[in-house]
Amino acid sequence: MTGVLPHDPIARAVIQSAADALVAVDGRSRVTVWNPAAERMFGFTAEEVMGRVPPIVPRELSAEHNAVLERLLTRRGRISIATRRRRRDGELIDVRIDTSLLKDDGGAPLGWVMVYHPAGEDEALQQHMAERARLVRRLSDIVADLNTELNLDVVLDRITAALIELTGADAGGFVRIEGDRLCLVSLSGLPERMRGTTADLDTSLVGELLRSEKAVMLATEKERIEGLIWSELPGLSSLALGLSFLQARPYGALYALFSEKKVGHTELELLELLAGHAGVAVGNAVAYAEVVRQRAHERAVIDASADGIAVLDRDAVVRQWNPAAHALTGIPAADAVGGRLPFDAPPPGEARTFLTPSGTWLSAVAAEIEDAGELVVDFRDVSEAKALEEAKDLFLATTSHELRTPITVVQGFASTLVRRWDDLADADRRAAVATIAERAQSLGRLVEHLLLGARAGTGELGVTIEPFDVTRVLAGVVGGFRSLSGPGEPGGRSGAGWSGEPGGRSGAGWSGETEHRLTLSVEPGLPPVLGDAMATDIVLGQILENAFKYSPGGGEVVVGARRTDSGGVVITVDDQGIGIPPDDLERVFERFVQGEAGDRRRFGGIGLGLYIVRQLTRAQGGEISAHTRPGGGTRMRLVLRAAP
Repeated sequence: MTGVLPHDPIARAVIQSAADALVAVDGRSRVTVWNPAAERMFGFTAEEVMGRVPPIVPRELSAEHNAVLERLLTRRGRISIATRRRRRDGELIDVRIDTSLLKDDGGAPLGWVMVYHPAGEDEALQQHMAERARLVRRLSDIVADLNTELNLDVVLDRITAALIELTGADAGGFVRIEGDRLCLVSLSGLPERMRGTTADLDTSLVGELLRSEKAVMLATEKERIEGLIWSELPGLSSLALGLSFLQARPYGALYALFSEKKVGHTELELLELLAGHAGVAVGNAVAYAEVVRQRAHERAVIDASADGIAVLDRDAVVRQWNPAAHALTGIPAADAVGGRLPFDAPPPGEARTFLTPSGTWLSAVAAEIEDAGELVVDFRDVSEAKALEEAKDLFLATTSHELRTPITVVQGFASTLVRRWDDLADADRRAAVATIAERAQSLGRLVEHLLLGARAGTGELGVTIEPFDVTRVLAGVVGGFRSLSGPGEPGGRSGAGWSGEPGGRSGAGWSGETEHRLTLSVEPGLPPVLGDAMATDIVLGQILENAFKYSPGGGEVVVGARRTDSGGVVITVDDQGIGIPPDDLERVFERFVQGEAGDRRRFGGIGLGLYIVRQLTRAQGGEISAHTRPGGGTRMRLVLRAAP
């Protein structure tokens, strides 16, 4: 039986009657044709080998066999080699094999066709075959060594050294194709200064070989080799080269240079086989280098990420842990890798927010890498967003409370006036109207803060930058607040929403029953400052309001102003109130934050005052900061630029 034969009876007869062994294999080297001559040569019947890989290639020659098959995928024609094959009884026989690529009508590869010729009993030929077998075995060892090396430069140097060993060449080199140029990247037996030398591809022997669609070339004509850059080998008489392919595309060529030795078929066959293996080894090294580069890139991205990134294997063991993960959790990579994730990973594609033992809020998401069976967990610090969310909730609740109180009073007094106008004495009607006016002023002040806060948040605060007399502004602001420095004094700063009633500003958070002493100390001859006088008035008014508001026990409020070393002016406001915790000295300038968040009901407010103060100050080019006053209380420090 000969397996799958052509339908054409003449073709079938040719295969059946051929004196030489004919064997066809598919892309996986499984037999599809095995003629009677093959049965006689190897001792295996067609039934025994059909659909199987025939056990006729000696182990030490498998690399040679595979190289031939791979080589035919990148070139036309056939490859003829003298080698050995194993019979069924274990005997090794010398054969010459002509191998061609088997294609369908559309040119797609189907497998390979091999024609085996017996080598005969000639003693010289036997010696030749034995030597060739030795070289091929050595080639197999070299190839095995090459395939374990993943450094491209080392691979190329070993290929060049192997070329000289196998072919007996006096010198050799590997040239890489770089666009329309050739570059000598590896050499042996040639001056080291030639490494990196380039030449034109089109006019070179490599270009000629590419155009010929062959795999190897031998040049012996003096005029063809003397002008080459590799001709520095003394007595150069012949030059052989073989193409190497990477992913079916020409990558470079191996050069073997001979000064005296005569080059024959064996040297060319070995050169062709080594060039084919070189392509495989180079491909491995290039692929490895790309993987290393890609991993290095990914590692750099992971390490540079502000998010914590952990990579878990199939057993949920941490395999990667970036610096941000260390910073967020406090766990160094040395402790994290090889252990478990310090928190429960969310299911792939879902997000989870949780509080760590250190008080940090983290938001984590996970993604699964199915091919690798890994889970990538990305987590980030959302404490600020969480705090802002809570602050906004508190802001809405507080604002609702702040609005409800004056609105309720206004509605109550207005309703009373409507229903009982004729029954009320003139003094009672005036008191009711005065209360409505005072509460309306409170509402106006609150709305003004809300609008200013919104504009500050979008960076749309408008200020006029021009020189102004800061001493005059200070005097005006402090003068307006002096009416609040004693209990029950009428008047007040009308624009601020003060009440002439003994209780002071209703809902402002302080009582007129306790005396505040307000003093102003200004260094004589302060220079003009650069900024906006009206914005500075608002800033100082808010600072003084807070000084009174957060000093429920009364005490002294001192406003001071002096020249700075740079020629500007620094203004300080000291109070003897409840003070600000050290951790909140900076936070009080954020939106919706108060130094004593738990005392909002006691002191009132919506947490926008100092936020607006800082935005107005910075819009003028100044700066404001909060400090703990020596002896207790708070010191606010405002710095303004000197006018040119």
